[in-house]
Amino acid sequence: MNVKKGTWVRIHDIVLQPHERAPQLPEDTKKVPLEMWIKGFLLEDASIGEQVEIQTITGRNEKGRLVEINPHHDHDFGKFVPEILQIGLQLREILWGGGNHEQQQ
Repeated sequence: MNVKKGTWVRIHDIVLQPHERAPQLPEDTKKVPLEMWIKGFLLEDASIGEQVEIQTITGRNEKGRLVEINPHHDHDFGKFVPEILQIGLQLREILWGGGNHEQQQ
């Protein structure tokens, strides 16, 4: 798939190999590379998987392997927790005397 120059993309790069990491890191951290994922505008036409250069929104140029086109946030805050809803209702009651406090002014 050909990706055009100027497209908003995400790249990946290995910043430090495990043997290059600081000696004071915890053992489990020292065993893995330091990785970078960063978003920016593609500076030349390319394909997924190729080494590319991008310009970030702040104007920095970075190089890495092209991994995603038009990246978006796909995280959430987890499943609904009924107890948290009840805490919110109780807090509203304690602080403002219930849900109609705005209409009483």
